[in-house]
Amino acid sequence: MMTVILIVSLFFLLGLGLGAVTIWFVLRYKKAAKSKGLTEKTAQAETMSFHWKYIMLPASVLLLSLALVAYFYHLLPAEVAWRFNPDGSADKWTSRGAITIWMLGLQLLLSLAAGAITWGVTKLGQQASQATSVLIKPERIILLMGSMIALPQIVLGFVMADIFSYNIYGIHLMPIWLFALIVMVVGGIILALFFIQAIRQSRLLAKSSGKNSKE
Repeated sequence: MMTVILIVSLFFLLGLGLGAVTIWFVLRYKKAAKSKGLTEKTAQAETMSFHWKYIMLPASVLLLSLALVAYFYHLLPAEVAWRFNPDGSADKWTSRGAITIWMLGLQLLLSLAAGAITWGVTKLGQQASQATSVLIKPERIILLMGSMIALPQIVLGFVMADIFSYNIYGIHLMPIWLFALIVMVVGGIILALFFIQAIRQSRLLAKSSGKNSKE
């Protein structure tokens, strides 16, 4: 369980890091956007506001977890194995109610965190909407942030499904570390593509503002 908590914490910190980098980009290029003369052009841009689509993925994972519990809970024995040895054999047991509450509680906590973080970023983004419209659409940034928070939920959902599978059918779906690695790699690729696009756009903006200042 400690491994799972560490993995979840890593993904959560990754989401927070994305938010911090996003705010840095906004503040870093706000002045450049104004120097390019885009204030007038973006003055009529729609004010940033919270939309439920920003936490669509976290909410979907939470609902899927609830569906798994509703379907498999009555099939679980009173005492379920939740911690396993390297060879896959059971190491520790607890009641099915306790493990279900823990898993769903963590899922709910992460969903609420995704909502709070994306809501907070929309409030901060209202003060710098002009800069974000120059670099990349703020909706895409916030949607990406919400999706990154969903990554630890996906790992937790797999852990819960693996526990259910072992205690009901006696088989493991996949090593947890391997599944977490796959999710981490996919999330890293998405982040890398996003930041490559943002860096390219920021360089183009810097070059354009430099030419304007010379003229």
